[in-house]
Amino acid sequence: MKKQLIMEKAIELFAKQGFEATSVQQITEHCGISKGAFYLSFKSKDELILAIIDDFMIQFTTDIDYLVRNSANHQNLLYEFYIAIFSSFQKHSDFGKILIKEQSRSFNEDFILKIRFYDRLMEKTILSMVEHLYGENEIKEIKYDLVFCIKGFISMYSQLFLFYNVPLDLDLLSQTLVEKTNIIARNSTVPFITKEHIQMFENPLGEDVTKEQILELIQQEMAEMKESIEQESLQLLKQELLEPTLPRAIVKGLLENIRNHPQTKWISYILRIFYKM
Repeated sequence: MKKQLIMEKAIELFAKQGFEATSVQQITEHCGISKGAFYLSFKSKDELILAIIDDFMIQFTTDIDYLVRNSANHQNLLYEFYIAIFSSFQKHSDFGKILIKEQSRSFNEDFILKIRFYDRLMEKTILSMVEHLYGENEIKEIKYDLVFCIKGFISMYSQLFLFYNVPLDLDLLSQTLVEKTNIIARNSTVPFITKEHIQMFENPLGEDVTKEQILELIQQEMAEMKESIEQESLQLLKQELLEPTLPRAIVKGLLENIRNHPQTKWISYILRIFYKM
């Protein structure tokens, strides 16, 4: 809870002043805590910044991935995808402005790696969506170009939220991008990104995450959690990894139990990939 408080208060200051102009002293005063309490949670301001990026991007990435994997209406999936993306941008425009400010100065290597890591996760989700929507064989030659086109739409139109303080019709924006995406998917014939570029879409977690790595992550989170439905679900999922006995529907229900908790959201995402759900 203390970490979350520090991150929330720091975002408020970063949005007003930028990263460089905001000191640890200002953050602690804004939080009403001592510097010692701050350093028990974060080793430095840079570590705090990366934690804020992680917190936002985990929420954003896992929510979009869940939507793509669990949409009940395939005809509306692309619309739901775009409106979820831009609704999130609109809600967190202050955070987006912080990232723009950070990118305007010299990059920290950890920052670059962090952003690229989540960017590749989003590429993986978009690739899965377009294969599902248009048929893997039908768009086999142009599917990677299509992924980049969708990412380009998101990048270009997100500037409306970051640089122009005007009301936007998210419904109309999503509808027009669905139309544009469909036109590209159904009419493109000349691919640019070919099989030689496939490595750009490899699993950004490295090779497939191992069962042992997931068990270690679960154990770490369980040690920090109070008794709750999420903790009980983690315990059952841990046991299932060690000795598989549960029906697939039960496992899916347990993943649903932990999907929205800040401490278990990432585990839910990794386990959905592991179980191919």
